[in-house]
Amino acid sequence: MRARFAPAILLAALCLAAGAATGQWLETTIALPDSSYPRALCYNPQNNKVYCANHYRSSVTVIDGATNGVIATVPVGDSPYALCYNPLNNKVYCAVWGDSSVAVLDGETNQLVASVSVGTRPCALACNRAINRVYCSNYTDPSTVSVIDGATDSVVATVAVMGYPEALCHNPQNNKVYCANTGSGSVSIIDAATNRVRAHLRTGWQPCALCYDSTDNRVFCADEALDSVVVIDGVGDSVLARVPAGEWPHALCHNVRENRVYCANYSTGDVTVIDGASSRVIANVPVGYLPRGLSYDPAGNKVYCAVFGDDSVAVLDGRSNQVLRSLAVGGGPWALVLNPAHNRTYVSNQQGWSLSVLRDSGGGIEEEENGEVARENRAANVARGVPWLVPASSLKLPAASLLDISGRKVTALAPGPNDVSRLAPGVYFVRRPSAVHKVIVTR
Repeated sequence: MRARFAPAILLAALCLAAGAATGQWLETTIALPDSSYPRALCYNPQNNKVYCANHYRSSVTVIDGATNGVIATVPVGDSPYALCYNPLNNKVYCAVWGDSSVAVLDGETNQLVASVSVGTRPCALACNRAINRVYCSNYTDPSTVSVIDGATDSVVATVAVMGYPEALCHNPQNNKVYCANTGSGSVSIIDAATNRVRAHLRTGWQPCALCYDSTDNRVFCADEALDSVVVIDGVGDSVLARVPAGEWPHALCHNVRENRVYCANYSTGDVTVIDGASSRVIANVPVGYLPRGLSYDPAGNKVYCAVFGDDSVAVLDGRSNQVLRSLAVGGGPWALVLNPAHNRTYVSNQQGWSLSVLRDSGGGIEEEENGEVARENRAANVARGVPWLVPASSLKLPAASLLDISGRKVTALAPGPNDVSRLAPGVYFVRRPSAVHKVIVTR
């Protein structure tokens, strides 16, 4: 069959059952340069690479996602601070705090291909896949967001926001960019089509983190001074609710399978679990001393929380909200990123100058030796970028959704052919109520 399609997009499909995992463990530790202070991470699904920004070593380390070996260490400038991946051009963008620039790395060659001048103290990045743009918040006066064209790697607009912008996120449904301004207690909402501010929304005192809920088209904003999470309507640009959290909430992530938002509370050592639909607190889960970072694994339906003060990572079950395990890692775990191709989560250890690699053995993987899944177990196939789904009537299941590696819904999938040829190669998930199926698409 494949001989008819040239070039074809090939697929390896792993059927991931929705049941609980059998376990997680520390697979290996990757040494980084001494005093590197690894701060930020991101994942390149097209080339299966993990990137780590070494804040005190002015470089980005590139890791092979299959072998965990160091491929390259790329100089990028003084004090790299944040990272993001742009699948439309297969490039990694690095905000360089000390140089007021954004370094651009080629995802295939690992070479530095551009250095884009932006505002003072760039500290956060977000990618807009709809129009191939990258946004960079510039922390100090004047407080701005630089808009970078992904095709030319040049600044096409500079948007004035409020004081000390610290976090960014993109709303793909309404093509808006949200900027949390920690110095002014506000969130600036930018129309991505026009690069103009739609509103400066008063949210509290010190908003510091954002995440997008694709299920309800809402943005959640953590306010570290008011110990709360503000819920913003993605359509009306209004505050829908203020949800109490623990002390000094500092990180957020969304569980797309259960429609829950998680908030890591740095001072009280717990994670607040919020129902996305009702904006009500479901649970407050103790995880340890000084939780700092969060990452969601949609295939295993688990949330990983970096616990800075305990040198550990707590693994939460996405359905029961229970802590499944607490894994010892390096000193001062800070950021996390998921490598869904190998069921791995990478943790940057700021005080340990290393990366910890956590492995998940669960998920009910059913795969034959040649990488193909038996026809009776397969719920998706791909040829030239067109997934074929088993008819819903035969499985007695409704239509599915296609998710990206962050758990964000990319598109709805109906029984029969679905054209996804415009998607970038990489790892995606076909979600059904009873199972999630991982698909790895390569050109």
